[in-house]
Amino acid sequence: MAKGFLYLVAIIDWYSRKVLAWRLSNTMDTSFCIEALEDALQHYGPPDIFNSDQGSQFTSAEFTQRLIDHDVRISMDGKGRWVDNVFIERLWRSLKYEEVYLKAYTTPREAELEIGHYMVFYNEERNHQGLNDLTPDEAYFGRQRYAA
Repeated sequence: MAKGFLYLVAIIDWYSRKVLAWRLSNTMDTSFCIEALEDALQHYGPPDIFNSDQGSQFTSAEFTQRLIDHDVRISMDGKGRWVDNVFIERLWRSLKYEEVYLKAYTTPREAELEIGHYMVFYNEERNHQGLNDLTPDEAYFGRQRYAA
């Protein structure tokens, strides 16, 4: 944004790189992370393992309890070890260079709408070399595109 900061959380599936849920917030609290987690759990069910960095939102008792309540094992990266969570770091890079840095959002609502459009594009249209040129949705749902 031209003025101020927004914080973004995304829950992704490691296998397919599909963004399962995401939220923006103007504060670094835990609630928007829990909202994204609850959304992902409701629509896609609990994963076997949830991996995150050691941010205070993810280490909070409220967040970790949600995972424990769903019998999800918790995995946290070592401090400063971005490579442990390379798929989310790759999403951040793509989002920044393909969307955020190209636009000067004037309001949080505009940022939310435009990032929302990007997330749809990312899941449904953006091919990934690491997925044999499938989109995250195609990899997640097991669909293959066929040439017409």
